[in-house]
Amino acid sequence: QVQLVESGGGLVQTGGSLRLSCTASGGTFSSYAMGWFRQAAGKDREFVAAISWSGASTYFADSVKGRFTISRDNAENSVYLQMNSLKPEDTAVYYCAAAYTSWDLREEDEYDSWGQGTQVTVSS
Repeated sequence: QVQLVESGGGLVQTGGSLRLSCTASGGTFSSYAMGWFRQAAGKDREFVAAISWSGASTYFADSVKGRFTISRDNAENSVYLQMNSLKPEDTAVYYCAAAYTSWDLREEDEYDSWGQGTQVTVSS
């Protein structure tokens, strides 16, 4: 299994942007589909975005569609989440996850490895 480390979280004002990064080690990164999930205080973790192993296919939660983009660089063993037009409701801990095989990248149970999370706070 790969090990995942997220970075790039922080405090931003409403309407601002952040770019999260997730770097993998210990496995063949290009073999994994990658996803981003988030968990707000007192709420369940939810799907945000995912990208296939090749980068050819991407998936987004309705709540972030048109504002967030996901990309990957297999040469750098990294996946990125570009977050624009941020809203206070985007405040959460954001987790990166890797799935070796998956039928539905929106489902948490499909993922084999998880990062420790990075906090994103959007002030109003």
